Amino acid sequence: MNRPVLDAQHIHPAIRSQVAQLHQDLLGEVQQAVAHHAVVVLGMAGNPFVARARKALARAGVPYQYLEYGSYLSQWRRRNALKMWAGWPTFPMVFVRGTLVGGAEDLERLVASGELKVLLAA
Repeated sequence: MNRPVLDAQHIHPAIRSQVAQLHQDLLGEVQQAVAHHAVVVLGMAGNPFVARARKALARAGVPYQYLEYGSYLSQWRRRNALKMWAGWPTFPMVFVRGTLVGGAEDLERLVASGELKVLLAA
């Protein structure tokens, strides 16, 4: 699968560096967490689906790393960078063994089917 991304040749040279560096600190933090933890949940304060995903993991006895980025009224630009990077439009974003598995409902299906345990055992 190849997701379309604006080619650098279509970005004016004067702003290429700015585009390339936008929120790299945030993306680096997330990439580091995903590389070092079996399960990572990216979320935001006040979002009931984030709470739902975290509760599903807790009920399943699965440890996870949680990274929170603002709330409905704050840090939305930083969250947009995560959405563009992952291609996932909502929060939470749940990663298992470095792979984006979706949001709360997707995670609940993995837990219910037993597939989450299979993914974690691999």
